[in-house]
Amino acid sequence: MTAPRVVVFAYSDIGHASLALLLERGVHVVAVYTHADKPGEHLWFPSVAKLAQEHGLPVHFDADLRQARAQAELAAHAPDLILSFYYRDIIPKGAVDLAALGAFNMHGSLLPKYRGRAPVNWAVALGERETGATLHVMTHLADAGDIVDQETVPIGPDDTAYDVHQRVRDAALRVLDRQLASLCAGTAPRRAQDNAAATKFGRRRPEDGEIDWSRPAADVHNLVRSVSHPYPGAFTKMNGATLHIWRTARSDARDGARREPPGTIRTDGARAFAAAGDGRWLEILRAQVDDGPELEGAALAALLQTLTTTP
Repeated sequence: MTAPRVVVFAYSDIGHASLALLLERGVHVVAVYTHADKPGEHLWFPSVAKLAQEHGLPVHFDADLRQARAQAELAAHAPDLILSFYYRDIIPKGAVDLAALGAFNMHGSLLPKYRGRAPVNWAVALGERETGATLHVMTHLADAGDIVDQETVPIGPDDTAYDVHQRVRDAALRVLDRQLASLCAGTAPRRAQDNAAATKFGRRRPEDGEIDWSRPAADVHNLVRSVSHPYPGAFTKMNGATLHIWRTARSDARDGARREPPGTIRTDGARAFAAAGDGRWLEILRAQVDDGPELEGAALAALLQTLTTTP
């Protein structure tokens, strides 16, 4: 039997790792679609385009598959199977229908929960204790197609989104590896999603990291860890400066927090705390002011003491 011709749509580290796995397994990848890196974007993941080019594969950047010319270019690759891994655009039905063996996408959540953009960041921000990776059939609706396979990963109370993302990436590779033969044979299992249980979220922007100190301390802690490095980070304004907070710790202490306006900073030797809206203190473990260095411990506490006492 002739190996199916596979066209891959991929970006980010999950896209890179998934393409690498396909190439290691000898899958007949005939073309790769990806995104051109945006100027000024912090790139913390390896290049899908570079990996494809190193293997002599044709690469298409930001193709608008709603246009007849781009769809004709895809048709010229004669795909039997289309696989998508963290590609940022919805692949239209006309393109999906070109693949006789089907089109499948890897999503970073336990579908039907967290359909849409930035699923890991949203799951951490909302205090979930688990998420995962789901391989599903592509349809004209984002992340709504039948589930082929999925795997759960835990979210610890202090994990950052990046910590969780690494687990999701590893889970995605395991899911892809165990379903690869069935995908190439056209026999991948399918089960419908429970649409009544579906949740959907949009993209996150850097400004979404602004801290609302009227929220409970647990919510602020979840926000901080959901957007910490390599993401843009959580921040708050203080005396004309911007305090970027990269790591926090929850505390059961209420000593004086209820008497302070939310967002009030208190320092205690080598430690710094902020009052949250539920009357609890949240410890600030790592932060920076404006474009200054990231600080911890006594150096951070001293800087915050200076900042909070500056008129």
